[in-house]
Amino acid sequence: MTKPNPPAPAHLKAGTKAWWRAVVEEYDLEPHHLRLLQLAAEAWDSAQAARAVIQSDGMTFVDRFGSPRARPEVAIERDSRTAFARLVRELDLDCAPPTSTPRPPALNSNMRAANAH
Repeated sequence: MTKPNPPAPAHLKAGTKAWWRAVVEEYDLEPHHLRLLQLAAEAWDSAQAARAVIQSDGMTFVDRFGSPRARPEVAIERDSRTAFARLVRELDLDCAPPTSTPRPPALNSNMRAANAH
């Protein structure tokens, strides 16, 4: 008997919940993987929220001294994108073989190495 897939955290955006469901249906995840998946989903939502502010208010603002400054959302978006990419890499969600186009060397994967034996 297979256990039911855990539901997506309620605070995630609808599109991110759909991604969560697709991942948990496709992959056999351990409890610690689900925590990483939640962090990745939250990072994605944070990046998207920051992107929405940047699109509406611009990338910069003028401070009280009249100098242009980067909006805080620029750093939030950057950091959230980086976190998302690293968490997805940590989860090892890529399943397609590398393409024939020249690419940087693949990262060593603990999961792939364990499955090879």
